[in-house]
Amino acid sequence: MADITLELSDQDIKVEIPEKLIFGRTLSNYVFEIDYDTEKGGWNNPVIKAREKMPISPAAMALHYGQAIFEGLKAFKRVDGSIAMFRPQQNIERMNNSARRLCMPEIDPELFMQALKKLVKLEEAWIPEKPGHSLYIRPVMFAYDPFLGVRPGEQYKFVIMLSPVGPYYPEGFKPVPIMVTDKYVRAASKGVGECKCAGNYAASLMAQAEAKKMGFSQVLWLDGIHQKYVEEVGTMNIFIQLKDEVVTPRLTGTILPGVTRRSVIQILKDWDYNINERDISIDEVADAYRKGSLLEIFGTGTAAVISTLSKLKYNDLTMQFSDTEAGELGKKLYKEITDIQYGRKEDKYNWMLQIS
Repeated sequence: MADITLELSDQDIKVEIPEKLIFGRTLSNYVFEIDYDTEKGGWNNPVIKAREKMPISPAAMALHYGQAIFEGLKAFKRVDGSIAMFRPQQNIERMNNSARRLCMPEIDPELFMQALKKLVKLEEAWIPEKPGHSLYIRPVMFAYDPFLGVRPGEQYKFVIMLSPVGPYYPEGFKPVPIMVTDKYVRAASKGVGECKCAGNYAASLMAQAEAKKMGFSQVLWLDGIHQKYVEEVGTMNIFIQLKDEVVTPRLTGTILPGVTRRSVIQILKDWDYNINERDISIDEVADAYRKGSLLEIFGTGTAAVISTLSKLKYNDLTMQFSDTEAGELGKKLYKEITDIQYGRKEDKYNWMLQIS
């Protein structure tokens, strides 16, 4: 494993965190970069350096053929003053899974972890200390060799950038309205739905834009074959609480295997909930609502942690919960996970990786 070079700027770079943070708008001063070149034998020149504009050819393969993958995780300033990341090993594993599926080179997990630790440690002044704030970490990899032909790239760049972020819901933990769509498909069986690749998000934009025009925050996707089974929300995995069980769709290759999803499943098992990963049709959800056995629906993801639903619209049926109060189980899970992340509660799962 090559040593990471540290190139500190000779300029006086300031840390300026806006009072009002908009998610993803503010970037820290430094990034980690490493390049891959098939002819040079793989990955080379790992470096942490000042963030700058990146020269790229208009013929770069990622722009034409979509070889671009990314991850999202967070680092936290904890109540004891220490800094820790939430389950970074899972993000490293998932990014390498995405890389394999898209014929991209994998990153050595040890180098990946070393880069995360060094970059976050260097930029720790960018971690906000306000309640609910954190440092969002965005690793991204893309093919950049200039070639107008369909084949896997031979040159890749891997970058890690950092962004201070505030609470996903600045006004407080509020429920959100979601709309079911059967007009579009996010992912099909044997495709790349389980990968965190750029194209999956591009494919979701039209449905999301139409949903927002109708007053909904996001779209709940159904399976690509039958348009029957619940899969995931645009940026979240989905959980459905019935009277006798909590259901989340099983991972069939069309759903992103979320890190928060995995964490919630573990917590619910420890709380003795009847948690099942299985197929659940939208009709089963609707029937449960009509019968009064649908208690709550919530989503899980890195950005928001937990998002409970105020309502779910499916054709002519609107499944109404509360417009003002988040669901009880969602609130309980949100508190449990964030208490672990910020060090307000013992981390019995060893999910937090200490940096300093």
